[in-house]
Amino acid sequence: MAISDAVVDEQFKMLQDKPFQRKILFYTQQFTRVRTEMKKLVVGQDKVVDALLEALIANGHVLVEGIPGVGKTLVIRTLAKITGCQFSRIQFTPDLLPTDIVGITTYEEGKGFFTVKGPIFSNFVLADEINRSPPKVQSALLESMQEHQATIGKETFQLPSPFFVMATQNPVEQLGTYKLPEAQVDRFLFKILISYPNMDDELKILNQNISIHEFADYDLSPVLSQMDIMDAQKFVRRIYSNPKIERYIIRIVDATRHPDKYGLTMGKYIGYGGSPRAGISLHIASKAHALIRGRGYVIPDDVKEVAYNVLRHRILLNFEGEAEEIKPDAIIKEILEKVPIL
Repeated sequence: MAISDAVVDEQFKMLQDKPFQRKILFYTQQFTRVRTEMKKLVVGQDKVVDALLEALIANGHVLVEGIPGVGKTLVIRTLAKITGCQFSRIQFTPDLLPTDIVGITTYEEGKGFFTVKGPIFSNFVLADEINRSPPKVQSALLESMQEHQATIGKETFQLPSPFFVMATQNPVEQLGTYKLPEAQVDRFLFKILISYPNMDDELKILNQNISIHEFADYDLSPVLSQMDIMDAQKFVRRIYSNPKIERYIIRIVDATRHPDKYGLTMGKYIGYGGSPRAGISLHIASKAHALIRGRGYVIPDDVKEVAYNVLRHRILLNFEGEAEEIKPDAIIKEILEKVPIL
């Protein structure tokens, strides 16, 4: 296939670049060590761990959906520990205020006015059950995600780097929750679904869970430093993406908007397709996926494997799709089957 030849040609060019090759090898080894450390505590969530790593080095944020008790909090807490980053958890509740997230300006006699920064000023922020808070509070977090800054009173402060948000929501309970607006959900690079573990993994969890052990008992070792993460975020942009791969990405996004052009039978369930941010996200996420796999170039399978996480929250169903309980993943599967790689 012509696209394979083009990818291989570029690969050979890059293999001549010794510093580039050493960087690829370095990150491959580091990511392998991260997975090894994660497995000390996190059981049966290999795909979730890889997706979080991809989002982290792509400098994106993640929305995680899963029922209580499947390890959403544990995954992000463990990742923060082994990357040597500062971690904070925000429990979203109906009475939460924006100032509870970003901080306040206060006054103390003898000291005058001063700023108290909120929990948003961390490297890793877990926004637990984000759909339980009012839209105004959700917006305070999502603005910080987009701009990497927070305004307290009349002052604007830059957030620390790296800055990574993992927001969780419970798909089961709807009472007392506020649906995230589509424009805000679009700011998440990935939406990840965490399901039940299989029986073998659950057997390991019985003896390896944090309920019967202390977090410190697992002796987690920092693998990546904050500087390593920021360097990886810069380096991932250098991963080569052939123009044919980029046109493939554009066609995938176009298929979510104009399904009839590609003969999609499930296109009748699409209300709105992906925005330009969907294409941007597919592009950078496929580069991150290639780097995680130890390659300096993107292949079509990279695009296909990240497409579900990138698109499932960006394809909006119409009334018919919601009434028939159609899953966006089923639409994405048909898109990947029918959109050609030219």
